[in-house]
Amino acid sequence: MFEQERIELIKTLRAKGITNERVLEAIYETERHLFVPEAVRHHAYNDTALPIGFGQTISQPYTVAIMTQELDVQEDDKVLEIGTGSGYQAAILVKLGAKVYSIERNMEIYNRALKLFDTLNIRAALRCSDGTIGWEEFAPFNKIIVTAGSPKIPNALKKQLAVGGKLVIPIGDRKGQTITTLTKLSDEEFSVKELPFFSFVPLIGREGWKE
Repeated sequence: MFEQERIELIKTLRAKGITNERVLEAIYETERHLFVPEAVRHHAYNDTALPIGFGQTISQPYTVAIMTQELDVQEDDKVLEIGTGSGYQAAILVKLGAKVYSIERNMEIYNRALKLFDTLNIRAALRCSDGTIGWEEFAPFNKIIVTAGSPKIPNALKKQLAVGGKLVIPIGDRKGQTITTLTKLSDEEFSVKELPFFSFVPLIGREGWKE
């Protein structure tokens, strides 16, 4: 279903500079139309963000692709995702062979993702709580991805990242953010890479934006 649209989306992502073949294959194989409301399903393979209700969106495919490429997921990586949302990003991480732990703060979105993952047989651990404080029980994580914009990098997430691991998070104000990739060199030292001009819904929580 939507075969031609999926092929065209991959062509678009290649043209925009996505080079990781594993990421492109995972996006091609993950049926985005299953993660969006029926009313906007015909737009599922457009390279655009779409509303999923409760003031939230499913990110633009290019944004998902660039963040996933930056994350550099390897088989059996333990990955923490902050902001389950539609479940689309988590599904792609699972396709890449990651062991996914995903946190969603909105109970209704969380329940919907739980049901969808069950229907699609997507194996990921989901939790409804404040993502800015992470999931200490399963730390350290090889990779952490945050799918909402934050004013700063939550300290809890830095602590829960394994040495040698990567944390990808949009940092900025409520209007625009820079996708920031931290690589943890030691307990106290990080290298930083920045990709500007993105826009995400706000990360709400103890170490993010207040309501």
